Amino acid sequence: MLGEQIIKGMAVTARNFFGSYVSKDRLTTVQYPEERLPPKENTRQFPFLVYDGDDWEKGLRCVACQICEKECPPQCIYIVKSKDKKPDYKGQPQLYPATFDIDISVCMSCQICVEVCPFDAIKMDTGFELSTDDRFGGLLFSKDKLAKSNEHFRRIHPTEAAAVDEHLAGEKARAEAKAKAAAEAKAKAAAAPPANPA
Repeated sequence: MLGEQIIKGMAVTARNFFGSYVSKDRLTTVQYPEERLPPKENTRQFPFLVYDGDDWEKGLRCVACQICEKECPPQCIYIVKSKDKKPDYKGQPQLYPATFDIDISVCMSCQICVEVCPFDAIKMDTGFELSTDDRFGGLLFSKDKLAKSNEHFRRIHPTEAAAVDEHLAGEKARAEAKAKAAAEAKAKAAAAPPANPA
């Protein structure tokens, strides 16, 4: 019959329209911004830098390796490496970003920076309300605005954060075991009597 598919489509539309007055599950419209749907765990909007501890400057995981800057397709990440070193979360001296800027107006939320980061220092946030009347400086985020705690990461992406924390804890335990074994070997070598030449 001619137009049968149109009639079926209109029937589905009518069923959803009238059903929305009866069933809350069929009500798909949310009165934003008064009502908000909770974001899904895999929601990704724009990158942020993860730090451990209370002080973002001391706990920043980023070591300024610049891999994310090189791999970024729209080239919206700008990093200047520091000249000195500071201890990282494992206590090893590392370089850090003297400057770390992301131009959010250029970022396409592809998550490539997250995938290539070997230190789990950059992750994707769920915040999307970044409108501003400043066209140029308002969407250029520096490291103080990009830095968010590991607690924030655990809150928005609990499954991924648990896996990352487990991986980092394993790395830290291996580094401590290696340092302890090296210290014991050094102590054993120092305690051994010197060999007498015959």
